[in-house]
Parts: sequence; structure tokens; C-alpha cells
Amino acid sequence: MSDVKRVGKRAQKAKETRARILRAAGELFVHDGYGATNLQDVATRAGVAVQTIYFVFGNKRTLLKELVDVTIAGDDEPVATMDRPWFKEALAAPTAAGHLRALVHGSSAVLARVAPIMKVLDTAVAMDPEVAAEWTQDTDPRHVVHTAAARSLMAKPGARADVPPEQAADVLYGLLSPELYLLLAGARGWPHERFEEWVHDTLAAQLLDR
Repeated sequence: MSDVKRVGKRAQKAKETRARILRAAGELFVHDGYGATNLQDVATRAGVAVQTIYFVFGNKRTLLKELVDVTIAGDDEPVATMDRPWFKEALAAPTAAGHLRALVHGSSAVLARVAPIMKVLDTAVAMDPEVAAEWTQDTDPRHVVHTAAARSLMAKPGARADVPPEQAADVLYGLLSPELYLLLAGARGWPHERFEEWVHDTLAAQLLDR
């Protein structure tokens, strides 16, 4: 076997191990809570030595951060949300209606993945000052994304002329939020499709010229 193939196999195995650890951590953090889960628990579920987790992630706080990042993205590729195909599709839509439909569809898929993990993160931030320090930011990345979406959306044919982009960004930020998804799709038991359609219709009433 060539050196290139050996390196490729090792890289693939490392990637699979990393994914297995993240999946195990996500399951345990959501089910048992961040505070109650230790790295040995994660190692046991992932089928690896606990030293492997320390080697790959360093500590539980870093593991949580990696988990949140991968869950938001849907994969481990270093591609920002605004460079993702679903977001670029929304920006490329010629009308406000088409933009909104693509934006809600893509955002709802992200919310379905990330909402349970964001609840874990909120708890971890509240109980661990070091986690809180790691997640302290001057700007909210989610609001930055919605601001970019709103500026494009409200400049297109079919958008309401009386709604400024700043207000539209706040409306998108509020309705396409993990908190609302957890409330309706989680606590109230709405199917994902019902949540997506309701959010779309509500946003359309607020932002589209109908």
C-alpha cells in the first residue's frame, strides 16, 4: 500500500472517530445534561478511549463548542452559513417570495438540528463561567446572518416597502429562532413541516407585499 493511501486511510479513520465522538456527546448532553455528562461517558458511548477525546478535543468545553458548530452546519466542513448552498440559493432568488421560501426552508432545517443543542449550551453557559467566557461575543452571529438575508430580501420585488431591512432582520431573528422551534416543535409537539409552513406564512404576512 502506498504512503498516500495509508495517509488517506488514517485521515478517514480519524474523521470517523471524530464524528462518532461528536454524535455520542450530542446524545448524552441532550439526554442527561451537560453538567451530568463526563468525558468517560462520551468515550464509552463512542467506543473510544477517553484519552482519544482529550487528544482530539482537549476538554469538555471545546467538545461542546465543536458540537454546536458542526450541528449548525450539518457537517464538519469549514463553510460559513452565508456561504452554504441553501443560503446562497435564497440570496439568488429573483423575488422576495422566492427568497423567503428558500430562507425559511433552509433555516428550519438548521433549527431542527440545533435547537436541542442550543438548550444544552444555554444551561452550560449558566453553570460554567469558562463556557460563558468562550461564548461571549460582541455580535450575535445568528443576527448577522438574518441581517444579510433581510437586506437582500427587502430589496427584491414583492417585499413590503414600508418595512426597513433592520426591522425585517429582527422579525426573522425572532421567528426563525431555536427558542421558538423548541416551544412549538418541541413542547407543543408540532411536526416540523407544520412549523416551517406556519413560520413562512407568518413572515410572509409581515414582510411581503400581499
